[in-house]
Amino acid sequence: MADYGEWNRKDATLSDATAQKEYGVPRDFIIEGIRAGKIECREASIWGNPTFKILRSQLELYIAAELGADHLARGKAKAELRAVSREISATRKKLAKLEARKTELERTTKT
Repeated sequence: MADYGEWNRKDATLSDATAQKEYGVPRDFIIEGIRAGKIECREASIWGNPTFKILRSQLELYIAAELGADHLARGKAKAELRAVSREISATRKKLAKLEARKTELERTTKT
């Protein structure tokens, strides 16, 4: 099904737990796709806990086929929104630190 190289590409794979959060699908849905042969998986272990590594492209095709393209689009949009919000928050924190440092430096240069 998938090329061997696809398993090695950055962001091409994800764990079943991440897939549940990112796409809003239950673990049983993912297992059904694996059993049906629509999703390839590899068994893995994260901090001693067993998990499945699956290919993002196959999961997206399976979600679009089973639940519809609109469900897939909503899941992708939610994931992107979370990433953008996280980046904005980090940037605000960094800006606050820089402004505090600037104020401190301005005080030391005036004396």
